[in-house]
Amino acid sequence: MINTTRTSRGVAVAPHHSASQAALAILRKGGNAIEAMVAAASTIAVVYPHMNSIGGDGFWLILKPDGSTVAIDACGAAAGASDIESYRSRGLAAIPSRGPLAANTVAGTVSGWELALQVSAGLGGKQSLQDMLADAIHYASNGFPVTNGQCEIIQAKLAELRGVAGFSETFLPGGKIPRAGENFTNPALGRTLQALADDGLDSFYRGALAGRIAADLAAVGSPVTLDDLQRHRAELKQPLQLAHSLGTLFNTAPPTQGLVSLAILGLLDRTALASAQADSADHVHLIVEATKLAFGLRDRFITDPAHMSVDPQSLLEAQALDPLAQRIDAQHAAPWGAGRGPGDTIWMGVCDSDGMAVSFIQSIYHEFGSGVVLPGTGINWQNRGASFSLDPAHLCALLPGKKPFHTLNPAAARLRDGRVMVYGNMGGDGQPQSQAAVFTRHAIFGQPLQQAIAAPRWLLGRTWGESTDSLKLESRFPPETVEALRARGHEVDVLGAYDSTFGHAGAIVRYPDGTLEAASDPRSDGIAAGF
Repeated sequence: MINTTRTSRGVAVAPHHSASQAALAILRKGGNAIEAMVAAASTIAVVYPHMNSIGGDGFWLILKPDGSTVAIDACGAAAGASDIESYRSRGLAAIPSRGPLAANTVAGTVSGWELALQVSAGLGGKQSLQDMLADAIHYASNGFPVTNGQCEIIQAKLAELRGVAGFSETFLPGGKIPRAGENFTNPALGRTLQALADDGLDSFYRGALAGRIAADLAAVGSPVTLDDLQRHRAELKQPLQLAHSLGTLFNTAPPTQGLVSLAILGLLDRTALASAQADSADHVHLIVEATKLAFGLRDRFITDPAHMSVDPQSLLEAQALDPLAQRIDAQHAAPWGAGRGPGDTIWMGVCDSDGMAVSFIQSIYHEFGSGVVLPGTGINWQNRGASFSLDPAHLCALLPGKKPFHTLNPAAARLRDGRVMVYGNMGGDGQPQSQAAVFTRHAIFGQPLQQAIAAPRWLLGRTWGESTDSLKLESRFPPETVEALRARGHEVDVLGAYDSTFGHAGAIVRYPDGTLEAASDPRSDGIAAGF
């Protein structure tokens, strides 16, 4: 029996239960969805440190009750001292994935919280920053039970993380991997969060806290400076939109791969998917083939929007999607190159009683990011800049002040029947594919949200913990489905029944009568919490 969470006043979904509860506490105080999301974002940055941190980036979609939708780009750019020669002069052919040279971009997520709260204030938001950060401060200062995932990731990645500045001192208390359920603290991070609550979120970039962060970065050898922090600001953006037969779908613009997620659904809308059976070989095959074409758009065009040669919105119009859709062969798999993974991320959603909904994603890229933990502030810094190329002719070539490519992309939809949906997933190449699985299962095939998320998933390409580019399926798919896909030319690997390789998805739907339906992923440590 698959149970779906249904409620009417407010709901939050996160891949860790403490983040869902932090958001719910703000909703119960009368806070709105944005304020609740800041509480969730700060909390999960503490209790899920292998997946995200305040030393990472974030992106928002905010669906306002008046029917408008805005996006926030809280992506940090490459440091002014980061250029191709600065790496090549060290004899490096690629940017390292760990260590201080991987910590080469500004952490933007806190600036996104601040800009979102400015939007909130314009909509009547009145919750205090002290209340919104209270749970995060408590868990950092007093501790939280370590998850199995945190232990397993440390064990798997210890060889490459142990020698990185600050990692062992922070994440190996007593020199050992903490046991699942053991109380874990990060007092330095607790003091940093308290400083944000006392001095305001902008202090991360332009206050006394910024000075301490810059000193920490210099001490560990990161190229990010105080000037880089001070130049950074989150940006309010128009989201990308897809005109779909069921309504209007939204996602974030480059440097994210939101274009990919929307293109997949736009291509599927031009196939016979609706006449297929949910979770059949036809369903999986059509999404996989659409994914290949959408990844082609990604690899050809997506980078920092300031360096793009085409308006990404134009790639979602009929004149772009129609000819692409004609290339999908319903019976044969097209050739496939390689993915862009991996990626470690969290997606969260909140919807309040007024109908405002937020789709949010926050990341440090690889597990524990660069691995660098700043000694005075306790911040684990991202390694998103490791995705830059040192080939000057590459689309994503490293340049000072350039934004890195992001697999991150929070999704949302306003459907013609009055439903409003926010949904998302973590995990590199898997994000747009799992979004397509959840959306088609619920919106096209009518599955309850919890079934749509819990049902067996697939992944073409790479995500966190995986390095091959085959089509991977969870073992709960019937053998005949696996064989039917192989017969169409797919190279198939079968993984575990509920395998975290396929990411942690979540979704919320608000119905026209105000009823809320929400679901969290059984592959995660999360819940859908409502009242």
